Amino acid sequence: MPVELRDFGHATNGRKVQAIRLASDGMTATILTRGAVLQDVRLAGIAHSLTLGADLLEPYEGPMGYFGAIVGPVANRIAGASAAIGSRTCHFPANEGPTLLHSGTRGLHARHWAIDAVTDDAVTLRIVLEDDDDGFPGRRDIRAMFRVEGTALHLTLSATTDALTLMNLANHSYWNLDGTPTTAGHRLRIAADRYLPVTPALIPTGEHRAVSGAFDLRQGRTLDLTEGYDHNFILSDRPRALTEVAELTGRSGISLRLATTEPGLQVYGGQGLATAPWPGHRGEPCGAFAGIAMEPQRWPDAPHHPAFPTILLSPGETYRQETRWSFSA
Repeated sequence: MPVELRDFGHATNGRKVQAIRLASDGMTATILTRGAVLQDVRLAGIAHSLTLGADLLEPYEGPMGYFGAIVGPVANRIAGASAAIGSRTCHFPANEGPTLLHSGTRGLHARHWAIDAVTDDAVTLRIVLEDDDDGFPGRRDIRAMFRVEGTALHLTLSATTDALTLMNLANHSYWNLDGTPTTAGHRLRIAADRYLPVTPALIPTGEHRAVSGAFDLRQGRTLDLTEGYDHNFILSDRPRALTEVAELTGRSGISLRLATTEPGLQVYGGQGLATAPWPGHRGEPCGAFAGIAMEPQRWPDAPHHPAFPTILLSPGETYRQETRWSFSA
Protein backbone atom coordinates (compact mmCIF):
# COMPACT_ATOMS: atom_id res chain seq x y z
CA MET A 1 0.00 0.00 0.00
CA PRO A 2 1.37 3.47 -0.81
CA VAL A 3 2.91 5.53 1.97
CA GLU A 4 0.95 8.64 2.97
CA LEU A 5 2.69 11.89 3.97
CA ARG A 6 1.01 14.87 5.60
CA ASP A 7 2.02 17.99 7.48
CA PHE A 8 2.00 17.60 11.26
CA GLY A 9 2.67 21.24 12.13
CA HIS A 10 5.61 23.55 12.67
CA ALA A 11 7.98 23.29 15.63
CA THR A 12 8.83 26.33 17.71
CA ASN A 13 12.06 26.69 15.69
CA GLY A 14 9.96 27.04 12.54
CA ARG A 15 10.83 23.63 11.11
CA LYS A 16 8.01 21.77 9.39
CA VAL A 17 7.24 18.32 10.77
CA GLN A 18 5.79 15.61 8.59
CA ALA A 19 3.83 12.48 9.50
CA ILE A 20 4.47 9.33 7.46
CA ARG A 21 1.75 6.67 7.53
CA LEU A 22 2.73 3.11 6.66
CA ALA A 23 -0.01 0.56 6.04
CA SER A 24 -0.22 -3.19 5.50
CA ASP A 25 -3.25 -5.43 5.26
CA GLY A 26 -3.19 -5.83 9.05
CA MET A 27 -2.00 -2.59 10.61
CA THR A 28 -0.92 1.03 10.24
CA ALA A 29 1.99 2.89 11.82
CA THR A 30 2.62 6.65 11.74
CA ILE A 31 6.12 8.10 12.18
CA LEU A 32 7.06 11.77 12.65
CA THR A 33 10.13 13.44 11.22
CA ARG A 34 10.70 15.12 14.59
CA GLY A 35 12.46 12.65 16.85
CA ALA A 36 11.72 9.75 14.47
CA VAL A 37 8.68 9.35 16.72
CA LEU A 38 6.45 6.30 16.39
CA GLN A 39 3.33 8.40 16.88
CA ASP A 40 0.50 5.92 16.27
CA VAL A 41 0.09 2.14 15.88
CA ARG A 42 -3.28 0.57 14.99
CA LEU A 43 -4.40 -2.95 14.22
CA ALA A 44 -7.09 -3.49 11.60
CA GLY A 45 -10.46 -3.63 13.32
CA ILE A 46 -9.19 -2.03 16.56
CA ALA A 47 -10.35 1.56 17.11
CA HIS A 48 -7.67 2.73 19.56
CA SER A 49 -3.93 3.28 19.18
CA LEU A 50 -1.72 0.71 20.89
CA THR A 51 0.99 3.24 21.70
CA LEU A 52 0.82 6.49 23.64
CA GLY A 53 1.04 9.63 21.59
CA ALA A 54 -0.71 12.83 20.60
CA ASP A 55 -2.38 14.27 17.52
CA LEU A 56 -0.72 17.67 18.08
CA LEU A 57 2.94 18.61 17.74
CA GLU A 58 3.11 20.85 20.84
CA PRO A 59 3.17 18.08 23.47
CA TYR A 60 6.13 16.46 21.72
CA GLU A 61 8.06 19.65 22.46
CA GLY A 62 6.96 19.36 26.10
CA PRO A 63 5.97 16.48 28.39
CA MET A 64 5.74 13.91 25.56
CA GLY A 65 9.29 14.52 24.37
CA TYR A 66 10.34 10.88 24.67
CA PHE A 67 7.01 9.30 23.64
CA GLY A 68 7.77 6.99 20.72
CA ALA A 69 11.06 8.73 19.91
CA ILE A 70 14.46 7.36 19.00
CA VAL A 71 16.60 8.35 21.97
CA GLY A 72 20.34 8.75 21.73
CA PRO A 73 23.01 8.90 20.50
CA VAL A 74 23.34 7.27 23.92
CA ALA A 75 20.07 6.09 25.39
CA ASN A 76 19.53 5.76 29.13
CA ARG A 77 21.93 7.15 31.74
CA ILE A 78 25.60 8.07 31.98
CA ALA A 79 26.65 8.79 35.56
CA GLY A 80 28.33 12.11 36.14
CA ALA A 81 27.54 13.17 32.55
CA SER A 82 31.07 12.23 31.53
CA ALA A 83 32.88 9.25 30.04
CA ALA A 84 36.30 8.17 28.82
CA ILE A 85 36.31 7.64 25.05
CA GLY A 86 39.71 6.35 24.02
CA SER A 87 42.29 8.71 25.49
CA ARG A 88 39.73 11.53 25.98
CA THR A 89 37.44 12.33 28.87
CA CYS A 90 34.28 13.77 27.37
CA HIS A 91 31.75 15.89 29.24
CA PHE A 92 28.09 16.11 28.32
CA PRO A 93 25.21 18.44 29.31
CA ALA A 94 23.66 16.89 32.42
CA ASN A 95 19.87 16.97 32.44
CA GLU A 96 18.89 14.74 35.39
CA GLY A 97 20.77 16.23 38.31
CA PRO A 98 24.42 15.31 37.66
CA THR A 99 23.38 12.56 35.23
CA LEU A 100 23.06 12.52 31.45
CA LEU A 101 19.70 10.99 30.44
CA HIS A 102 19.03 10.06 26.81
CA SER A 103 21.86 12.37 25.68
CA GLY A 104 20.36 15.54 27.14
CA THR A 105 17.69 17.98 26.10
CA ARG A 106 19.11 18.14 22.55
CA GLY A 107 19.17 14.39 22.03
CA LEU A 108 17.82 12.66 18.94
CA HIS A 109 14.28 12.82 20.35
CA ALA A 110 14.32 16.62 19.93
CA ARG A 111 15.97 16.75 16.50
CA HIS A 112 14.51 16.92 13.01
CA TRP A 113 15.24 13.91 10.84
CA ALA A 114 15.20 13.91 7.02
CA ILE A 115 13.23 11.43 4.93
CA ASP A 116 15.99 9.44 3.24
CA ALA A 117 13.99 6.76 1.37
CA VAL A 118 10.38 5.66 0.93
CA THR A 119 8.96 2.40 -0.47
CA ASP A 120 5.45 0.96 -0.46
CA ASP A 121 5.91 -0.55 3.01
CA ALA A 122 8.81 1.35 4.60
CA VAL A 123 10.38 4.70 5.35
CA THR A 124 13.98 5.47 6.27
CA LEU A 125 14.81 8.61 8.26
CA ARG A 126 18.34 10.01 8.52
CA ILE A 127 20.17 12.47 10.73
CA VAL A 128 23.83 13.56 10.84
CA LEU A 129 25.39 14.73 14.11
CA GLU A 130 28.56 16.77 13.81
CA ASP A 131 31.78 16.21 15.73
CA ASP A 132 31.64 17.42 19.36
CA ASP A 133 27.87 18.01 19.22
CA ASP A 134 26.99 18.12 22.95
CA GLY A 135 30.41 16.67 23.75
CA PHE A 136 30.24 13.47 21.69
CA PRO A 137 33.11 12.96 19.25
CA GLY A 138 32.77 12.00 15.60
CA ARG A 139 30.60 12.98 12.69
CA ARG A 140 27.84 10.40 13.05
CA ASP A 141 25.45 9.30 10.32
CA ILE A 142 22.34 7.67 11.84
CA ARG A 143 19.41 6.00 10.09
CA ALA A 144 16.07 4.59 11.29
CA MET A 145 14.10 2.35 8.93
CA PHE A 146 10.49 1.47 9.83
CA ARG A 147 8.70 -1.26 7.83
CA VAL A 148 5.26 -2.87 8.16
CA GLU A 149 4.57 -6.48 7.27
CA GLY A 150 1.18 -8.04 8.02
CA THR A 151 0.65 -7.32 11.72
CA ALA A 152 4.33 -6.74 12.46
CA LEU A 153 6.35 -3.52 12.61
CA HIS A 154 10.10 -3.71 12.03
CA LEU A 155 12.69 -1.10 13.06
CA THR A 156 16.31 -1.16 11.93
CA LEU A 157 18.69 1.40 13.44
CA SER A 158 22.17 1.91 12.03
CA ALA A 159 25.03 4.35 12.50
CA THR A 160 28.58 5.09 11.36
CA THR A 161 31.20 7.51 12.64
CA ASP A 162 34.51 9.04 11.53
CA ALA A 163 35.97 9.02 15.07
CA LEU A 164 35.76 6.75 18.09
CA THR A 165 32.49 7.54 19.86
CA LEU A 166 29.62 6.14 21.92
CA MET A 167 26.44 4.75 20.32
CA ASN A 168 23.46 3.14 22.05
CA LEU A 169 20.14 3.91 20.37
CA ALA A 170 16.67 2.93 21.59
CA ASN A 171 13.04 3.36 20.64
CA HIS A 172 11.13 4.86 23.58
CA SER A 173 7.53 3.92 22.80
CA TYR A 174 5.00 3.56 25.61
CA TRP A 175 2.51 0.72 25.12
CA ASN A 176 -1.06 0.40 26.35
CA LEU A 177 -2.86 -2.32 24.42
CA ASP A 178 -6.31 -1.67 25.88
CA GLY A 179 -6.70 2.07 25.24
CA THR A 180 -7.38 2.52 28.96
CA PRO A 181 -6.11 5.15 31.45
CA THR A 182 -3.46 2.76 32.86
CA THR A 183 -1.83 -0.57 32.06
CA ALA A 184 -3.42 -2.24 35.10
CA GLY A 185 -4.24 -5.83 34.22
CA HIS A 186 -1.69 -6.09 31.39
CA ARG A 187 0.43 -9.22 31.62
CA LEU A 188 4.17 -8.93 30.94
CA ARG A 189 6.60 -11.74 30.17
CA ILE A 190 10.36 -11.18 29.74
CA ALA A 191 12.90 -13.90 28.95
CA ALA A 192 15.54 -12.68 31.42
CA ASP A 193 16.96 -14.48 34.44
CA ARG A 194 19.02 -11.47 35.58
CA TYR A 195 18.58 -7.72 35.87
CA LEU A 196 20.68 -4.70 36.92
CA PRO A 197 19.88 -3.23 40.35
CA VAL A 198 20.22 0.55 40.53
CA THR A 199 21.15 3.25 43.01
CA PRO A 200 18.59 5.87 44.15
CA ALA A 201 19.83 7.94 41.16
CA LEU A 202 18.84 5.01 38.87
CA ILE A 203 22.45 4.23 37.95
CA PRO A 204 23.35 0.50 37.76
CA THR A 205 25.38 -0.67 40.73
CA GLY A 206 27.26 -3.13 38.51
CA GLU A 207 25.68 -6.19 40.13
CA HIS A 208 23.96 -8.82 37.97
CA ARG A 209 21.12 -9.95 40.22
CA ALA A 210 19.00 -13.05 39.70
CA VAL A 211 15.35 -12.15 39.08
CA SER A 212 12.90 -12.77 41.90
CA GLY A 213 9.54 -11.44 43.06
CA ALA A 214 8.23 -8.68 40.81
CA PHE A 215 11.37 -8.94 38.67
CA ASP A 216 10.82 -12.58 37.77
CA LEU A 217 8.80 -12.18 34.60
CA ARG A 218 9.92 -15.38 32.90
CA GLN A 219 6.49 -17.01 33.17
CA GLY A 220 4.58 -13.73 32.88
CA ARG A 221 3.16 -11.50 35.59
CA THR A 222 0.06 -9.31 35.74
CA LEU A 223 1.01 -5.67 36.36
CA ASP A 224 -0.50 -4.27 39.56
CA LEU A 225 1.15 -0.82 39.19
CA THR A 226 3.24 -1.11 42.36
CA GLU A 227 6.44 -2.47 40.78
CA GLY A 228 8.01 0.86 39.82
CA TYR A 229 10.21 -0.63 37.12
CA ASP A 230 13.02 1.50 35.69
CA HIS A 231 15.57 -1.26 35.22
CA ASN A 232 17.57 -3.06 32.56
CA PHE A 233 16.70 -6.73 32.17
CA ILE A 234 19.67 -8.78 30.96
CA LEU A 235 18.71 -10.69 27.82
CA SER A 236 22.22 -11.76 26.83
CA ASP A 237 25.82 -10.69 27.34
CA ARG A 238 26.27 -9.29 23.83
CA PRO A 239 24.23 -8.41 20.73
CA ARG A 240 22.92 -11.49 18.89
CA ALA A 241 20.54 -12.59 16.14
CA LEU A 242 16.97 -11.29 16.26
CA THR A 243 15.34 -13.11 19.20
CA GLU A 244 11.88 -12.88 20.75
CA VAL A 245 12.37 -11.67 24.33
CA ALA A 246 9.11 -10.22 25.68
CA GLU A 247 5.34 -10.39 25.41
CA LEU A 248 2.78 -7.87 26.67
CA THR A 249 -0.90 -8.83 26.71
CA GLY A 250 -3.80 -6.56 27.58
CA ARG A 251 -7.05 -7.47 29.27
CA SER A 252 -8.64 -7.02 25.85
CA GLY A 253 -6.64 -9.96 24.55
CA ILE A 254 -4.48 -7.81 22.27
CA SER A 255 -0.88 -9.03 22.43
CA LEU A 256 2.51 -7.55 21.53
CA ARG A 257 5.53 -9.82 21.09
CA LEU A 258 8.90 -8.05 21.01
CA ALA A 259 12.03 -9.40 19.34
CA THR A 260 15.41 -7.68 19.37
CA THR A 261 19.10 -8.10 18.62
CA GLU A 262 20.05 -6.14 21.74
CA PRO A 263 21.42 -7.61 25.01
CA GLY A 264 19.26 -5.44 27.30
CA LEU A 265 15.65 -4.40 27.69
CA GLN A 266 15.03 -1.29 29.78
CA VAL A 267 11.55 -1.51 31.30
CA TYR A 268 9.96 1.66 32.67
CA GLY A 269 6.53 1.30 34.22
CA GLY A 270 5.48 4.88 33.47
CA GLN A 271 5.05 5.86 37.12
CA GLY A 272 6.27 9.39 36.38
CA LEU A 273 4.09 10.15 33.35
CA ALA A 274 2.15 13.43 33.47
CA THR A 275 1.28 15.17 30.21
CA ALA A 276 -1.37 17.65 31.41
CA PRO A 277 -2.66 19.83 29.96
CA TRP A 278 -1.87 18.04 26.71
CA PRO A 279 -4.19 15.17 25.77
CA GLY A 280 -3.08 11.87 24.33
CA HIS A 281 -4.85 9.72 21.78
CA ARG A 282 -7.66 9.04 24.27
CA GLY A 283 -8.53 12.74 24.41
CA GLU A 284 -7.29 13.04 28.01
CA PRO A 285 -3.83 13.72 29.47
CA CYS A 286 -1.64 10.70 30.18
CA GLY A 287 -1.02 10.14 33.88
CA ALA A 288 1.02 7.73 35.98
CA PHE A 289 1.18 4.21 34.55
CA ALA A 290 -0.63 5.23 31.35
CA GLY A 291 1.82 3.09 29.37
CA ILE A 292 4.84 0.88 29.82
CA ALA A 293 8.11 1.42 27.94
CA MET A 294 10.15 -1.58 26.78
CA GLU A 295 13.36 -0.23 25.26
CA PRO A 296 15.78 -2.66 23.56
CA GLN A 297 19.32 -1.35 24.02
CA ARG A 298 22.75 -2.08 25.40
CA TRP A 299 23.14 -1.77 29.12
CA PRO A 300 23.00 1.69 30.76
CA ASP A 301 26.08 3.54 32.03
CA ALA A 302 28.28 1.11 30.09
CA PRO A 303 31.32 3.45 29.91
CA HIS A 304 31.70 3.14 33.69
CA HIS A 305 31.32 -0.65 33.75
CA PRO A 306 34.02 -2.38 31.67
CA ALA A 307 32.27 -5.75 32.05
CA PHE A 308 29.08 -4.46 30.38
CA PRO A 309 28.60 -4.88 26.61
CA THR A 310 30.55 -2.05 24.99
CA ILE A 311 28.83 0.94 23.41
CA LEU A 312 32.01 2.15 21.68
CA LEU A 313 31.70 2.64 17.90
CA SER A 314 34.86 2.96 15.79
CA PRO A 315 35.41 4.33 12.28
CA GLY A 316 34.90 1.58 9.74
CA GLU A 317 32.30 -0.20 11.90
CA THR A 318 28.52 -0.04 11.51
CA TYR A 319 26.27 0.02 14.55
CA ARG A 320 23.11 -1.96 13.83
CA GLN A 321 20.06 -2.79 15.91
CA GLU A 322 16.87 -4.59 14.89
CA THR A 323 13.50 -4.65 16.65
CA ARG A 324 10.30 -6.39 15.65
CA TRP A 325 6.93 -5.78 17.27
CA SER A 326 4.37 -8.46 16.35
CA PHE A 327 0.73 -7.80 17.23
CA SER A 328 -2.34 -10.02 17.49
CA ALA A 329 -5.88 -9.52 18.70
